[in-house]
Amino acid sequence: RALRLVGGRSSCEGRVELEQEGTWGTVCDDGWDISDADVVCRQLRCGRAVRAPGNATFGRGHGPILRDEVQCQGHERDLWECPAMLEHDCSHKEDAGVVCSEHQEWRLSGGRDGCAGRAEVFFRGTWSTVCNSTWYDTEATVLCRTLGCGDVLQRPAFTHTLPGKMTYMCGSLQPSLAQCHWTFNKSAPCYQSGAAGVICNGTAS
Repeated sequence: RALRLVGGRSSCEGRVELEQEGTWGTVCDDGWDISDADVVCRQLRCGRAVRAPGNATFGRGHGPILRDEVQCQGHERDLWECPAMLEHDCSHKEDAGVVCSEHQEWRLSGGRDGCAGRAEVFFRGTWSTVCNSTWYDTEATVLCRTLGCGDVLQRPAFTHTLPGKMTYMCGSLQPSLAQCHWTFNKSAPCYQSGAAGVICNGTAS
């Protein structure tokens, strides 16, 4: 009953892929909706579904199309429990995807390009700023590398401009900030903090 999301910017966003008898396949987007996506997000411990995009939003998959006309109520434990058609008339341009609430993506804003500026995170459906109370070279390096921007040159401070606040603490260089210890909208770690910023040594391509 393996399930994964492929082609997104985190493990909580992407094209839905199921494993059946050792082969990974996709789900057709006919009838695909937020209730179906909710079951996927919960199964992957990614919170709830924010969007349920179709039309191969995260790229076209390969292999068999294993489910069509999926009809989850939303309370099922996993996607295999939901009624679905096994026969289909779909192609991979109709592969179903999900974006879950625990998905995080990042951007740098207000700098000369996408590799410099105020650190902002998209989380639970909204953009928030990052607190600089625990923003050191390790955290900034993880973000620069995630964005394809090289390494850290400087860590300027900014004022908070968005309602939400996130803190990150990375004990080591993780593949992304989502794999570090993070807290969202807790006042204590962000008390009297500025908004984190970074200038990376690369430039946005």
